[in-house]
Amino acid sequence: MIKSMTGYGIGSAENANVKYTVEIKSLNSKFLELNLRLPKAVSDKELFLRGESSKLIERGKVNINISTEYVNQTAKAANINAELLKAYYQQLASIANELGDKNQQLFEMALNMPEVISHDDEVDEEEGKVLVDAFHQAVKKFNQFRSDEGAVLKQDLEHRVSLILSHLTEVEGVEGSRIPLIRERINQYMEEAVGKENADMNRFEQELVFYIEKLDITEEKVRLRSHCNYFIEALNSQDSNGKKLGFISQEMGREINTLGSKANNAQIQQIVVKMKDELEKIKEQLLNVL
Repeated sequence: MIKSMTGYGIGSAENANVKYTVEIKSLNSKFLELNLRLPKAVSDKELFLRGESSKLIERGKVNINISTEYVNQTAKAANINAELLKAYYQQLASIANELGDKNQQLFEMALNMPEVISHDDEVDEEEGKVLVDAFHQAVKKFNQFRSDEGAVLKQDLEHRVSLILSHLTEVEGVEGSRIPLIRERINQYMEEAVGKENADMNRFEQELVFYIEKLDITEEKVRLRSHCNYFIEALNSQDSNGKKLGFISQEMGREINTLGSKANNAQIQQIVVKMKDELEKIKEQLLNVL
């Protein structure tokens, strides 16, 4: 069954210390374009998350946003190296006294010196599992959204193909009178040009058969119906995908174009225009099929 490339999913997981929320959004794209935003504390999980996204999301312009909420707000507080801070402060105070600097802001200066403030960015194994759990929850909901959207797309595509087949039946209804009209018109032109008594009827029949063979649309009708049926079959298969359906729709387009160019009949050409209109709508929808 087909899936839409448009999707949305959000998942969250938590333990006693932390809560992770993962939000996934996607639009259509020929390839996987992944924009992953995650906290610095879990940057070591980036390669894993990209690999999982490649397998589970496949294609699309995808934005994944990961946010963190700690139950204990001081759990990830900055660490201050008190001994180093004192050392910097004492050195700055000594220099300031030597220079006679009365407008001293030494403590703030010392606080901004290298390695005075550090952050504990390491995430333990338990916290990593919470993140992965939230990610998989989001992906599950995301893919369900895609499947639901795909079901709607499938109904529309089936409807469009059925309309093309219906128009093909219309062509077959009109086609029966096409050849006799062509024969009559050519015969009339010949009589007006050379006169009935001067016409070589054997030669006329030979040329007429040759001309009518060029206008025969039997093969185009058979192939178009076959492509339409194959499209529906592929649409309902387990390995259905937008690229495969796109290739089939191109073949449908070739037969419709050839049918129109060989029709030599205003009514058939009008029906062909309707077919082309439905095919364009199919191609537009296929751009959003995974």
